[in-house]
Amino acid sequence: MDVARRLAEAADLVTVAADALLPRGEGPESRLTEAMRSAVLGPGRRLRPFYLLEIARMYGVEDRPALRVACAVECAHAAGAVIDDLPMMDDARARDGRPALHRAYDLATAVLAADALKAVAYEVLAHPDTHESAGVRSSLVGALAAAAGARGMAGGRMIESIGPGEDLGAVARMQRMKTGALVAFAVEAPLMLARESGPERQALMGFAQDLSLGHRIVQGLQALGSSPGEPSGAANLRRARSGQDLVRLMGRQAAAERLALLADQCRRHLDIFGSRARYLRDSVDFVLDPAA
Repeated sequence: MDVARRLAEAADLVTVAADALLPRGEGPESRLTEAMRSAVLGPGRRLRPFYLLEIARMYGVEDRPALRVACAVECAHAAGAVIDDLPMMDDARARDGRPALHRAYDLATAVLAADALKAVAYEVLAHPDTHESAGVRSSLVGALAAAAGARGMAGGRMIESIGPGEDLGAVARMQRMKTGALVAFAVEAPLMLARESGPERQALMGFAQDLSLGHRIVQGLQALGSSPGEPSGAANLRRARSGQDLVRLMGRQAAAERLALLADQCRRHLDIFGSRARYLRDSVDFVLDPAA
């Protein structure tokens, strides 16, 4: 099975699992639960859950707990996407070919849906079905909270909203917080489920950091129209603006060279795993290809 099919398979598994975990409502709150489900169950590649599930398989983690954590990651990611699209943030009209949530429903519903989705993520992680150890569950909740908070996604959005200026290091730091923090959690969470640590953990965290930065550069190159994979619409361009800033500050040629270096580093991080990391290794070219 090639990596594209493997990714699609993971996306389908997470969609089915999330459909069962997300709340349904029949009373006045049904508009909220409908919006929550729309935000999570809509189209998307589900890259973070893919990496979580692949690493979980590498360590022999059972499907049920891994899928629960993957759903929590997707809920947190969807909540962040809803916030990104709001009028006071990116003011996006659409996402993944559909109206942005605040346009499909209304501003208040979108804000409440993002808030409730984060609550669902923590509720799923804290449930005994996720892991028999309360300590492991507590660690998962704490790690996701850190990835989502002031030193993670929320902090990255704050830096983006005020503008990181012309400092390449500041732009890269914003990316690590806004995008990289949740990717890092998706990579680390299966190790927490398996109670693994040591040099393999460090290798995977390096992989996550280089992959997320490379992905931002890819988005920046696409947004600047340097490849056939150029995204369409102003909303897509706005979402890629941190990537655009990286490319602009480095220059296109230097950005392309940095992307190739990051892809190579991603593969080298995985050398310690040998054939166990086959699909992770194959995914590097798939995710870090500006023409994809």
